Amino acid sequence: MKIGLLFGSFNPIHIGHLAIANYMSAYCQLEEVWLVVTPQNPLKTWHELAAALHRLEMARLAVARIPRFRVCDIEFNLPAPTYTIDTLRILRERYPQHRFYFITGSDNWLQLPKWKGFKQLLDKIEWLVYPRFGYDLPEIPPNTSTVQFITAPRIEISSSFIREAFAKGLFLECFLPLQVYQYILRYHLYFPPPTGKTGGTAGT
Repeated sequence: MKIGLLFGSFNPIHIGHLAIANYMSAYCQLEEVWLVVTPQNPLKTWHELAAALHRLEMARLAVARIPRFRVCDIEFNLPAPTYTIDTLRILRERYPQHRFYFITGSDNWLQLPKWKGFKQLLDKIEWLVYPRFGYDLPEIPPNTSTVQFITAPRIEISSSFIREAFAKGLFLECFLPLQVYQYILRYHLYFPPPTGKTGGTAGT
């Protein structure tokens, strides 16, 4: 089975994530797309992230009614911070019957030299790289046998944009799956703490 892997903190998951996953599954003939939720990205700090279990649950809510999508929590059972090359090795050992494709945006692609074992990653998995605003790709992939640049629609929605809006008291319910939006309200994620209090669910 051809499986696309879309790694991310999903902080929070939004309609842009789902649109990219949908495009890749349809135009790259992927039978499933797995959203691999990362509890702690080694390139991000803890204070940027909502609690890992909140992000995992929001991802599950977002894809609950989409048969071709599933949430993968494999990194929740690995030492933090997790590294893609280690996660990929375990996935391939656990699911030898599948053929995996790594889905990533041009912003992450251009940071690839910072990743652990990035040269091995280029050889060990096929890459599907989609464009992001402000992160232009070269016209020809460096290794055309394992890397494809996909002309997917550019989606100018980011998790950071959504978090900043909530922090300002702005409600972006149309940028999120309804169940995710309701979850954020229920647990008061990404909102500033009440006046006179410290802490809060966001960033824990």
